[in-house]
Amino acid sequence: MAFMPRRDTVRVMVGGVPVGGGAPIVVQSMTNTDTEDAGSTAAQVIALAEAGSEMVRITVNTPQAADAVPEIVRRARAAGCAAPVIGDFHYNGHRLLTKHPDCARALDKYRINPGNVGKGAARDEQFSTICAVARDLGKPVRIGVNIGSLNPELVAEKMLENTRLDLGKSSEGVYNECMVLSALQSVELALACGLREDQIVVSCKTSRPADLVDLYRALAAQTRQPLHLGLTEAGMGAKGLVWSAASMGVLLAEGIGDTIRVSLTPEPGGDRRGEVHAAQELLQALGLRQFAPSITACPGCGRTTSDAFQRLARSVQDHVRARMPQWRVRHPGVEGMKIAVMGCVVNGPGESKAANIGISLPGNGETPVCPVFVDGQKACSLSGDIAGVTERFLAMVEDYVRTHYPGE
Repeated sequence: MAFMPRRDTVRVMVGGVPVGGGAPIVVQSMTNTDTEDAGSTAAQVIALAEAGSEMVRITVNTPQAADAVPEIVRRARAAGCAAPVIGDFHYNGHRLLTKHPDCARALDKYRINPGNVGKGAARDEQFSTICAVARDLGKPVRIGVNIGSLNPELVAEKMLENTRLDLGKSSEGVYNECMVLSALQSVELALACGLREDQIVVSCKTSRPADLVDLYRALAAQTRQPLHLGLTEAGMGAKGLVWSAASMGVLLAEGIGDTIRVSLTPEPGGDRRGEVHAAQELLQALGLRQFAPSITACPGCGRTTSDAFQRLARSVQDHVRARMPQWRVRHPGVEGMKIAVMGCVVNGPGESKAANIGISLPGNGETPVCPVFVDGQKACSLSGDIAGVTERFLAMVEDYVRTHYPGE
């Protein structure tokens, strides 16, 4: 089954990247450095972009952070990083954007959370101030509603209505209704402030997968704005990956979602690029995008008690990710390449023959050689310790890329 993004949405240009209107679904990520530290933030923006993030969002929460934004963008551009840089604003965005015009000009898009842009009568005024800056500078905005920072006045009103009219809605149902309503009302206010339809992206993020599916189905039915998709606060490790894929996979398969972020909690000191790789793998699994060669590797069983094929699979994956920034430029089309790293004779030769290049390691009791297949034909057998096999197989991968994806 071929999955396709919705084509009836408005197209919004963020920097030079198209979002919506049938454009390829865009991978986003967000830095977790202190934005006031321009050097470390720019370095992470560059690293995320090199990993394949097509937009990078940074927190802009203090005057010092706002002052650092132009330098962050300057350093990123000087390093050849073209990924749009997005400013994430909460509580004081109206002040930061108006008092720091260089920051406002440097950013490619602003994220506004209508739940915490202000309280009471000040909410619409402060929201309108951000929209006015975006209007005057020609910048797009994302109106991003979050379950954890939903307008409490709207929730109280709808909860009271549910009780008074005996509507029988669950509290989760009321919250979902409020999130969609907040997003749609905010779009109307943004348009009233002079923003065009092609300057507005919308999101409604929750941490509950089933609710996320319901929210975005409702949004897709009620707005033409492009939708930024993500399960907020997804969590760490397997939980974060599975919950994000379970919810976003359903929506993407239905053609809902124009940009995505996988919001993983990193391990202490962990690599922030993991959320980029996860988003890419999700889109690639559904056949919506191709970002890097796919690597087929078996899970192992009682036939593969050695960890040799596991170490080889890890080395191949790390090598591909490290080389993709250069391969992407020098070897167009390499994203469609297929590599297999298998652990025994049961499925090893078959999967290896089906790949562009594949290797089948010996399982327990098998002849201690590793046949390598190139485009379905046996090319050679490698033997010796796993370090030597790894070095020679990676050399063969490099040779395949060079000869089959030569570029111009």
